[in-house]
Amino acid sequence: MKTAAIVVCFAASTFISMAKADDRPNVVLIYADDLGLGDVGCYGAKSVATPNIDRLATEGIRFTDAHSAAATCTPSRFAMLTGLYAWRQSGTGIAAGDASLIIDPNLTTLPSIFKEAGYKSSVIGKWHLGLGSGPLNWNDKIAPGPIELGFDECFILPATGDRMPTVYVENHHVFNLDSSDPISVSFRQPAGNEPTGKKNPELLRQKLAHGHGNTIHNGVSRIGYMSGGKSARWIDEEMADTLTTRACDFLDRQANSKQPFFLFFSLHDIHVPRMPHERFVGSTTMGPRGDVIAQADGCVGEVLKRLDSLGFAENTLVVFTSDNGPVLNDGYLDDAAEKLGQHDPTGGFRGGKYSAFEAGTRVPMIARWPAMIKPGTTSPAMMGQVDYCASMASLVGVTLRPNECQDSLESVPALLGQDNRGRWFLVEQSKTLSLRHGNWKYIKPIDGPAIYPSTNIESGFSKKPQLYDLDKDKEERNNVASQFPEKVKEYETILNGIREEVRLKP
Repeated sequence: MKTAAIVVCFAASTFISMAKADDRPNVVLIYADDLGLGDVGCYGAKSVATPNIDRLATEGIRFTDAHSAAATCTPSRFAMLTGLYAWRQSGTGIAAGDASLIIDPNLTTLPSIFKEAGYKSSVIGKWHLGLGSGPLNWNDKIAPGPIELGFDECFILPATGDRMPTVYVENHHVFNLDSSDPISVSFRQPAGNEPTGKKNPELLRQKLAHGHGNTIHNGVSRIGYMSGGKSARWIDEEMADTLTTRACDFLDRQANSKQPFFLFFSLHDIHVPRMPHERFVGSTTMGPRGDVIAQADGCVGEVLKRLDSLGFAENTLVVFTSDNGPVLNDGYLDDAAEKLGQHDPTGGFRGGKYSAFEAGTRVPMIARWPAMIKPGTTSPAMMGQVDYCASMASLVGVTLRPNECQDSLESVPALLGQDNRGRWFLVEQSKTLSLRHGNWKYIKPIDGPAIYPSTNIESGFSKKPQLYDLDKDKEERNNVASQFPEKVKEYETILNGIREEVRLKP
């Protein structure tokens, strides 16, 4: 347990308040969904062009060992916004479309840190952390939600594009809802008599691979049932434009304000259903999955243009990253695997979304802040999204108390390219836990299938301990646990210590 205690002390001892009130940056966090390390041009993608994301790398710093906190979306988002590993709290798996808010509003969060520092903040895009505090009436006030966690405003998808309800929520209410056509949502039994993908496959524009056989909207069958709310329902092909317009509108409203701002722009792309706007259809050789990568890059480009035109670019920290690794077939038959060609979404690593192998959490991460970050930098520092809370607190001059954001380590020197080491230890979450320490990767034993049959992704699960030297074995093919039993014991002790010694705020 002593080693784990050192990890916690390391977090406290390295906390440095970096900011003064007059030099704090604006912050724009752009969060892609299911985007793999190899899906971006500056990380080696050849079959899709991402000039705007690549521009961030040219003008900033590109990290080669950056990680989401988990190999799936909800726990990654929970950890990033709270500075707490999601496995510390039950109920933080992939949230249902009608889940209650899984973050306690009493917790310190990334937006509450910015609020304490006097920032104006907004979240726009995919949420998937639950809303409300019990059975939700979508026709009434929807709370608690992002605003109760510290955001000043929000315009969000409640969950994901493949889950009901297919509506936006603006602040505390469904956007553009006609009260004479109330919404009914259920994940247990049909709501109304609308057609479903299971019973009416002839109505589908995207055929099903698995799951997603419930209510059809816009020619796409989703998870869950919904009736009503016709005027409020989104059009999938317009979603990227709708969210980007909202993000740019938020920036416009900050133009004449002396108040710094934080924008969490949470893209829906490249999550299923992949339904690009007609401008991007056929823009790559990889079908809808490739086209929505191009579309996501276009969204990034529009935000960068707006920062330029408003004069914000020089003192705005832009961070681009993804919530977990890539997946091809995730419920719909959209030719993602068939049209992959030579493209490698994992960037040469093993696994993907859901997996304990490295591609589950190793994601693109690029930071640009012209006033502070040297352009064209590449960093091998190990970076974790769970550290955003402590790092941003440091940047904006907020001192975290010992019981706040307890898994979050201040990593500003690494973020700015001044430290090539980054995190000392990092926990990666799938259905098991893994521990990274430098070039070493330990995967805790678990019983489970070697391959997820629905997605054809290797799980990384084994009943035996796994230990890999990533410097020599990037693809995690050679398990050396039997050769280094002392390391296995050490890492198991450290992992157990991290699990036991750091606790949620009482």
